[in-house]
Amino acid sequence: MSLFPSSLETLIDKLASLPGVGAKSAQRLAFHILALSDDDANAFADAIRDAKGSVHRCRLCQNLTDDELCPVCASPRRDSGIVCVVSDPKGALAIERAREYNGVYHVLHGVISPMTGVTPDDLCIRELAHRVASGNVSEVIMATNPDTEGETTARYISRLLAPFGVKITRLAYGIPVGGSLEFADDATLTRALEGRLDY
Repeated sequence: MSLFPSSLETLIDKLASLPGVGAKSAQRLAFHILALSDDDANAFADAIRDAKGSVHRCRLCQNLTDDELCPVCASPRRDSGIVCVVSDPKGALAIERAREYNGVYHVLHGVISPMTGVTPDDLCIRELAHRVASGNVSEVIMATNPDTEGETTARYISRLLAPFGVKITRLAYGIPVGGSLEFADDATLTRALEGRLDY
């Protein structure tokens, strides 16, 4: 027998299905939502409906937008000849936070993962190939995560784009700022040595 009404249990279950939200967090969120005023609760529900109804993929880079083009693709100040490939919109957001990159993005919406059944056809790789085939791209920066799936995806795309003669680079890896050599794993140290720079 449940302690809560079925509608509250459903709300908790829906919240718990979100990534990074466990059962306890879902309960806290559900109780917080119930404590909202009617106006605030309706505004919250409207925000979800509005986002679901208006947010879609940019026709060029596949990032999320509510316009035909995302703000980065629409900006005349960005270098559209340099394309940074990220696995999801959060990757583009992370690079934007550094305020050093002036090119554009291409969002794959996932990575190749045979273990979970994700193939290249499930990702926005075809759209990237069309962009590069147009001849307007001079460099493609692979910025997928440095894990097995990210490396597999980067290698697959690099081989796919090689015939176009475009420069393909990979983000450098190494010891993080503030990190300690003592605690770095072998793969990180290897990448750091391979990617060393003149000082």
